[in-house]
Amino acid sequence: MKPYRSLLFVPGHKRSWIDKALASEADAIIIDLEDSVPEPDKALARTNAREALDTHSGDKGILIRPNALDTIHFGSDIAETTHGNLTGFLLPKLFSRDDVVRFDALVTAAEIAYGLSRGSVELIPSLETAASISKVDEILAGPRVGGVMAAAAKDADVSREVGFSWTAEGTETLYLRSKVVLAARAAGLRSIVLGLWQEVSNIDGLRRFATANNGLGYTGQVLIHPTHAPVANESYGLSSAMRTYYEGLVEAFEEGQRQGHGAVSYRGDHIDLAHANHARQALAFAGSN
Repeated sequence: MKPYRSLLFVPGHKRSWIDKALASEADAIIIDLEDSVPEPDKALARTNAREALDTHSGDKGILIRPNALDTIHFGSDIAETTHGNLTGFLLPKLFSRDDVVRFDALVTAAEIAYGLSRGSVELIPSLETAASISKVDEILAGPRVGGVMAAAAKDADVSREVGFSWTAEGTETLYLRSKVVLAARAAGLRSIVLGLWQEVSNIDGLRRFATANNGLGYTGQVLIHPTHAPVANESYGLSSAMRTYYEGLVEAFEEGQRQGHGAVSYRGDHIDLAHANHARQALAFAGSN
């Protein structure tokens, strides 16, 4: 999955909200069939998601969060919303790699039923249980895994599971967040997202939170309000100044190579192949958004 900077949650039973989310500045949306949808509206949420996928065009990604494996809904969620326009399923409440395999089997059956290429729909584990965080390496080695979401939200499933008391500074989740980034990079994943900032009106807090997590290695953030998308896009994106810096760095290094040098000085810094490759990757990621 491409490294989306901003992924906006929207409850699936609110059809007009889905349309508004698709029109927002978020790089992708997540149509929720799980916690934000009341029990009587689960079927409606699936119908709305399918209709949105049927009419979707453009580059905005669409993910769907199905209900967990301990519910009666997960099978219908996968069967009814697997679609050629679907980027992937955000998998909730995982406990082991076996849970990823179970979802993979359902998606494969749905792809066959709809005439889609096997493996076209990706799976994005959401790490919101103590067991899933502990077993992150094996979970990310599961089938179809195209990205990962680390949960570090205030008073959510993960805080109850792990037992931490949330702070805006995030010291209590630093190990958790770092562990996920390292495992994701080791698995070769490009999309490593974090969820989420719950203080809707605290934009300065959101910006500090996003900037810090981008510095830790996260490529994007799950959002709960469309006004947060521009901040996330800026915080997880590449500023014009940094783009210019990286472009100049690559140019300087390549010129040095043409002159037979393995390293050069650029703006006072020692630059070699590792620095050039880092700059190239940053520019490639920025170019995909």
